[in-house]
Amino acid sequence: MGEPVWSPVHEDVVGLLADHPADVPAVVDHLTKLQDLLVRLPPLEESCPLADFNKLYLTITSSVLDGLYDDRFSDPVFLARLDVEFATRYFDALRYWTDSSPSTPQAWSCLFERMHGPDARPLPSAAAGVNAHINYDLPFALVTTFDSLESEPVDGGEQHRDYLEINRIFAERIPGLRRGYLDNWQLMIDMLNGDIDDWYQGELVEYTRNVAWRNAQKIWRCRHDPEARECERVRLDGTAAALGRLLLSPLGAFLQ
Repeated sequence: MGEPVWSPVHEDVVGLLADHPADVPAVVDHLTKLQDLLVRLPPLEESCPLADFNKLYLTITSSVLDGLYDDRFSDPVFLARLDVEFATRYFDALRYWTDSSPSTPQAWSCLFERMHGPDARPLPSAAAGVNAHINYDLPFALVTTFDSLESEPVDGGEQHRDYLEINRIFAERIPGLRRGYLDNWQLMIDMLNGDIDDWYQGELVEYTRNVAWRNAQKIWRCRHDPEARECERVRLDGTAAALGRLLLSPLGAFLQ
């Protein structure tokens, strides 16, 4: 029998994942503790690909929490519930991987498989995690949120505007986050490019989250049809997995 998935911090990770965060502060706490564990995973340790994504996710979620405290959102109940449902799908994927379950989404498996090597560059690793979380997890998290609140994904309403406000949080945090993943020579190129890379990646996040909203609306319409919903799940998982593998490939690293 091989080593546990998270050796040498396996028991700590299992214990962390056994608890389900019920609110946004608990999500931030979970992500913080998980980050502390991920950077201790051999052989990559500080350069663990999953840690590269988790750091980004922690930063964005902390900013969402600040926004909730600062009354940034029109419907904080919706935003908080979505944040918890969104995080739940990430933690569920980690639990499935921990149990070597075939239920682990392909979109996440391509990143999880890199935790023990071969090494992947930090920016593509973070991008692969964002891809899995937005392109696969987010539509279903939206559907679960709307269902629990007895609402629905309608364009132009308060909840949709709050959803779009997250794009602005990404735009505010992307420059600092992205440069944190770059080597010195990449930082020189980035300086020469000015704001072009920040603008491009902000536009990409906005486009991807808009697609996730449309996919949520599509799933919403078939939510009472298990077969149709499963078809959507398989489709989104396959598409996100293909993109994730590209991002983690040498070509993906070059493009980043």
